[in-house]
Amino acid sequence: MAEADLDAVIRQLAKAQNKSLMAAAKKRQGLFMAKAASAKDKEAKARFKLLAQSAMLHGTAAAKRLQNSADNAADSYARAVKNAAEEIAAMKLAKKAEKKVEKQPAKAAKKAKKADKKKA
Repeated sequence: MAEADLDAVIRQLAKAQNKSLMAAAKKRQGLFMAKAASAKDKEAKARFKLLAQSAMLHGTAAAKRLQNSADNAADSYARAVKNAAEEIAAMKLAKKAEKKVEKQPAKAAKKAKKADKKKA
């Protein structure tokens, strides 16, 4: 089942990317908060605090979009693998049924020949 593991790999990579994205957003937020703390006037403090809040909001939104995309890709892959496996199984069943149908007329013909020989 190595094929089924790929969806787990997709999710794992997305999780790692989310962690690094959120770490970068927190770092940027910390930078703006530090600038807000060292700002001289009220307007500058408010502006830097707003920038810090905005950085976290955008970082969180980007992380959510990234996670959703990865989940969709992983689910799609898992569904495709499942459908392919079901299709292969159906093809095998169809071949077995086809072979069985081919054998039955041959058996019926043999029985008819035997019946004809007994009558004659």
